[in-house]
Amino acid sequence: MQRSFRSLAAMVTITVIAACSPPAKVAQTPAPMGKPDPRVGLKAGLMDAGEAISNLRINAKVASPPGFLGQTNSDIAFTGHYAIQGNYNGLQVWDIANPNKPTLVTAFPCPASQNDVSVYKNLLFMSAEANNGRVDCMGGGVPDPVSKDRVRGVRIFDITDIAHPKLIKNVQTCRGSHTHTVLESPADKENIYIYISGSSAIRSADELPGCVSAAPDKDPNSSLWRIEIIKVPVAHPENAAVVNRSNVFEGLKVMPSHGESEIDREKGAKAAAEARAKGGFTASVPGMGEMVLPPNFTGPMLDNVVKARGGSGTPTAADSASLRANLPKIIEGMMGPQQKAGDPVAAGRQCHDITVYPSKGLAGGACEGHGILLDIRDPANPKRLDAVADSNFAYWHSATFNNDGTKILFSDEWGGGGAPKCRATDKKEWGSDAIFTIVNNKMQFQGYYKLPAAQTEFENCVAHNGSLIPIPGRDVMVQAWYQGGISVFDWTDAKNPKEIAFFDRGPVDGTRFSMGGSWSVYWYNGSIVSSEIARGLDVAELTASEFISQNEIDAAKTVRWSYLNAQGQPQISWPPSFALARSYVDQLERKGCLAAGRISSIRGSLSSAEKSSGPARTSALASITSQLDADAKGSCDAPRVNMLKDAISQLGNAIVP
Repeated sequence: MQRSFRSLAAMVTITVIAACSPPAKVAQTPAPMGKPDPRVGLKAGLMDAGEAISNLRINAKVASPPGFLGQTNSDIAFTGHYAIQGNYNGLQVWDIANPNKPTLVTAFPCPASQNDVSVYKNLLFMSAEANNGRVDCMGGGVPDPVSKDRVRGVRIFDITDIAHPKLIKNVQTCRGSHTHTVLESPADKENIYIYISGSSAIRSADELPGCVSAAPDKDPNSSLWRIEIIKVPVAHPENAAVVNRSNVFEGLKVMPSHGESEIDREKGAKAAAEARAKGGFTASVPGMGEMVLPPNFTGPMLDNVVKARGGSGTPTAADSASLRANLPKIIEGMMGPQQKAGDPVAAGRQCHDITVYPSKGLAGGACEGHGILLDIRDPANPKRLDAVADSNFAYWHSATFNNDGTKILFSDEWGGGGAPKCRATDKKEWGSDAIFTIVNNKMQFQGYYKLPAAQTEFENCVAHNGSLIPIPGRDVMVQAWYQGGISVFDWTDAKNPKEIAFFDRGPVDGTRFSMGGSWSVYWYNGSIVSSEIARGLDVAELTASEFISQNEIDAAKTVRWSYLNAQGQPQISWPPSFALARSYVDQLERKGCLAAGRISSIRGSLSSAEKSSGPARTSALASITSQLDADAKGSCDAPRVNMLKDAISQLGNAIVP
């Protein structure tokens, strides 16, 4: 994830992560016996990379338009038949009514980062965190350190005319908005709430009154340790404003961390030495040695050194020496002091991403060093229910609930998304997903999932954004892995998740590191849509395999949403259909939980019922359900037999074509 200092910040925070979950074997799906994984050894290239695919069909690959191609594509939101794709230069709206031929509706310039997007009816929300964001969406940045022209927070647009977004309001926040989450609370229908995850430095009170950089123990109004919450009146979004700053981090402790791998420490030390020899800038990161600082981070600092002495033009050697001497203090001020296990977590702690599940009154906060479970029944006052930590995790990045809210999956963005963490030398527990069950509002560790195919040292690869695929009766998810591509996996058995489909490209560049890959991939109304960082938009769909039947895919496609924010997780419900009933039959057959003869009989009865209509169909369906109670008693999966019974009963009470 190309986020200037963001990648460095993410790596710095690995020194304050925690440990409690025991090591566990990472479940993987190997290539067929005797055959290498087709993702290994793919040809490099930007637009002509080699590709490997399994149990998916790629329907379309479209490139970002001029002005956006080459900038970083970020997150996606959906409304109607449109996919709205964030980009560091603004946003792109794609018409995906025909998933085989997405068409560009508009490319709307509005520079900032990360420009993550969400929707609600005719409203569009977009995050702004970097100092270059302007309140008028114009380019050119904001050169002054304090300026009324800067926006760091959330922009609100009216997209009634989706081809011409209209800016309604900039809601300013003290740490900007790296990501945000839209919460539609069942307890408040007149407002929606936006949870802000801002991980940048606190703004000057001269720029935004009320921002306080002092630690909470020094000033109770501190802007540290806070989730900023915006309330948006649905009838008057122009009146949106911050209504609370919630502290959900109090009392958390720093636990031991794994630090960087030995190979990366050695490479980092070598690169830092080479950079210093050429006059470059490095920073000491606890547990990782020296890191090379990018010019877009040190450049503005050098300019400030020049301005401070009343100079102009090219920085002198003395200016460079002054910055080099002050870098340790600068970085400590941005990231907090070095911490050790047992210390209270630093006051600068933030969540990277929060996923809300309104129908369950829960949220999952992926909060740098911890995974946090929140009670959000009072939307303006979220309360921490539980927190977990893991020495194998470096940077808790995002969260996904299973559909019944009994499990939660957290991803680890080890290296900030800008590093290769899927090499054959990387441990399988690192940069992975951690899966927990939720029992009495407490999270209990079950297992890990990581992309099973090794990637090269030139490919950024780590667990990132994904969503559930509505396969009935199962927990199936599609997830982005940057240049590791996209992976579809089943985590119904939380201790043994299994990959069932994938799509991957070779490196963007086969000779040096270059950013690319899937930032986000989400299922929406039958399509799997991926935001490709360096290229554009990919649209795919599942194909039938030994892991997922056509009936299961057809049942998933009956789930239709009018809009989707993956971080505002909707509860999935399936309308009555013969595909739904048949999907449960397929699952019982796959598990061997009904005899082959009985499976065949049920399928035959469903086919006969489908060909009938009216009372004849109702009678035929009733006949099937009357026998399923006995089937449940003798099955190794009685709950699934009962799901089948319920699905058939619903068919009997519904008008189904």
